[in-house]
Amino acid sequence: MKKRVIIIGAGLGGLSAAIRLAAHGFAVTVLEQQPQAGGKLQRIVEQGYRFDRGPSTITLPHMFAEVFTSAGRRMEDYVTLSPLDPSVRNVFHDGSIVDLHRSVEAVALQIAAYSPEDAAAYPRFCEEAERLYRISEEQFLGKLMLGWRDMARPRMAAAFARIRPFTTLQQLLRHYFRHPNTLAMLGRYATYVGSSPYEAPAIFAMLAHVERELGVYSVKGGTSSIVDAFERLAGELGVELHYRTTVERIRVSGGRVAGVETTAGSMDADIVIAGGDVLTICERLLRPEDRRSMPDARIRGYEPSLSGFVMLLGIPASQPQLLHHTVFFPARYEDEFQSIFRELQPPQASTVYICHPAATEPEAAPPGGSSLFVLVNAPYLSERWSWEEESERYAARIAADLTRLGVAGVPQAEVRRIYTPQQLHADTAAYRGAIYGISSNGARQTFFRPANRSRDIEGLWFVGGTTHPGGGTPIVTRSGQLVAERLISIYS
Repeated sequence: MKKRVIIIGAGLGGLSAAIRLAAHGFAVTVLEQQPQAGGKLQRIVEQGYRFDRGPSTITLPHMFAEVFTSAGRRMEDYVTLSPLDPSVRNVFHDGSIVDLHRSVEAVALQIAAYSPEDAAAYPRFCEEAERLYRISEEQFLGKLMLGWRDMARPRMAAAFARIRPFTTLQQLLRHYFRHPNTLAMLGRYATYVGSSPYEAPAIFAMLAHVERELGVYSVKGGTSSIVDAFERLAGELGVELHYRTTVERIRVSGGRVAGVETTAGSMDADIVIAGGDVLTICERLLRPEDRRSMPDARIRGYEPSLSGFVMLLGIPASQPQLLHHTVFFPARYEDEFQSIFRELQPPQASTVYICHPAATEPEAAPPGGSSLFVLVNAPYLSERWSWEEESERYAARIAADLTRLGVAGVPQAEVRRIYTPQQLHADTAAYRGAIYGISSNGARQTFFRPANRSRDIEGLWFVGGTTHPGGGTPIVTRSGQLVAERLISIYS
């Protein structure tokens, strides 16, 4: 008899697991509370302007390809990815610009314009970033960590020592660089996992290698086309997809999962995979007596990741100064993270990230226009800041910043939407509106995340950014593959 699997959430992690399990004979049903798949990644189309409301920087394409390979398909038949070179334009407060290229020499030459010393050190840093990536890929990203036995394996312990887990990313960068521009540009990789470069471990320097050597990619039709491809493949494999269906409780009987209660009724299951935030799942969907290893005090003890304030701007003007990805840095980068993680307030001067898809795919906007996804880092939800009261004023401030930074036509935008951490929390049940689940500030939250398998309930598993291997679009996709692979080995 086929094992019945219910997956909560049609994000990339949940769909990844659904595809692999369905391809191996499991009966899979996916329940999603939003009207469409994608979780935090949603496509918005208005007046001819197309946006991805959610992740837009795509790396590690092999982790997406694994999903198709696991089902005997080719990714190229479902979605088209194209490398970007240069990948990201970094614009600094002093007017310096560094476009990140795959060529080490090309990047070093640009750094030399403001710091010959940093330029000389850049090739050595790239070697260090590659070393950290190799260790991570071999020992952390491709294996489940279900308990202390997994962490205590001799090779794992040796790898753990080699990545210097108690050295912060900023400390590692200062070993190579001195100029604030370089430190900000490379420190920003901590934000890819929702964290601060002044607290996150040095392992995240590996993302410099990921972007430079392995590449940053655009996706034909927008990043949401990856979701479309997963959804299409899941349907071909017989996965049942139910939208506008909210799970209200995970049913537990005799210490094992029995199914779920939803707004559409009760459903039985042998296995439940929760693709939403682990902390929210435990807090909302499990009775306290069913989650003794995750009591309320432990949930509150985790530090959430940063969140984000988003503006979608459809502007009837071109932006030749912007690449597909452009980042504008403030004068004092450290102040941003002090505000976000210590004061729980939006920073006075923010780093501004802009995704401009029409730079590589003109169809993303009407002729001569621009569909801009604008993101600034924001604190997770707390009583210290009310987005309901402040969102419009804050949006006006960011719009003024954009004009000051040289973005044309902001006051004339034909489409203007804002998306706050409060809305993210409401739409996706992201714990306290955090984009990446828990932060990776510190070794404990980075390397000892909530496990993919429930310690209390047999048959309950977790995928997504809060659990192993962590946050980020390809990594969340990998988590779905790892959990599915383990379930296949258990029940085959």
